[in-house]
Amino acid sequence: MKNLSEMLKKAQEMQSRMGDMQAELDNVEVMGTAGAGMVSVVMTAKGDLKKVTIDPSLFSSEEKEVVEDLIVAAHAQARARAAEETQKRMQDLTGGLQLPAGFKMPF
Repeated sequence: MKNLSEMLKKAQEMQSRMGDMQAELDNVEVMGTAGAGMVSVVMTAKGDLKKVTIDPSLFSSEEKEVVEDLIVAAHAQARARAAEETQKRMQDLTGGLQLPAGFKMPF
């Protein structure tokens, strides 16, 4: 039973560290850009959009749809970077421990 007790203790420690990591991800910001940098977005690693920056040259009525598409593309890039950052931090947290297939993180 000593092994089970140790395993439960490690699981509790990992759960605590995961909670800390979730809180930390609220403060991690990632940036995505589109249109050769004409549109950029900043968001947290948890997906909260913080800032949108648009190059002034895009402001004409004919370019409205292009600007909207670029915002979506920049946001998608930032979300991908947030997922990479989350995965990297999870690997650091678990020390390379392989989690079961289909295991979803609560964030």
